[in-house]
Amino acid sequence: MAKLTKKQKEAASKIEKNKLYSLKDASALIKTVASAKFDESVDISVRLGVDPRKANQMVRGVVTLPHGTGKDVRVLALVTPDKEAEAKAAGADFVGLDDYLQKIKDGWTDVDVIITMPSVMGKLGPLGRILGPRGLMPNPKTGTVTMDVAKAVTEVKAGKIDFKVDKTGIVHAGIGRISFEADKITENAHEIIQTLIKLKPTAAKGTYIKSIHISSTMSPAIALDPKAV
Repeated sequence: MAKLTKKQKEAASKIEKNKLYSLKDASALIKTVASAKFDESVDISVRLGVDPRKANQMVRGVVTLPHGTGKDVRVLALVTPDKEAEAKAAGADFVGLDDYLQKIKDGWTDVDVIITMPSVMGKLGPLGRILGPRGLMPNPKTGTVTMDVAKAVTEVKAGKIDFKVDKTGIVHAGIGRISFEADKITENAHEIIQTLIKLKPTAAKGTYIKSIHISSTMSPAIALDPKAV
């Protein structure tokens, strides 16, 4: 087992072992345990009582964080020429179609979100093996395949994120930066937790929210009390 550094030991000492914190207290505590010299991201991990192998227990959705993620999201809009102007006006970082499809074929994936139109999805199909593993394949369920390209770009830039339960039953998401005020971290975390609760599959039995942890890039995780969120 790797030895903890002095800073890691100091951070761990501030977190009470086996204690479940309220969301408000955890949001304040995470700011005191973070010690990196850069603006660490704040992440949430929620373990759900579902079996992701079963289609009727898959949990996937989108949420718009009230205070954004604190990250400059790079958006590629794969659109036809008549939609290029509105995509650019909405703030898309890259706009086009065939040129970018070729770049992706050649291995370029230097974006965070791809937004496209229903008529373009046929051209994206062959790129699934490149985009799928990176979580970049547009999907109507997450609002990234739409005719209202401008709205989709604006929402993503404002803090709209999509999430999906992984094969171990955990949802991971970035909910801000350490530089955020504690209240903003609390409100962002609360928004995604409430969204997950609304998405509870009817086939899920027993305890749905099993555990919640928040952490920053370099800090230990802080356990939350699922009943106090």
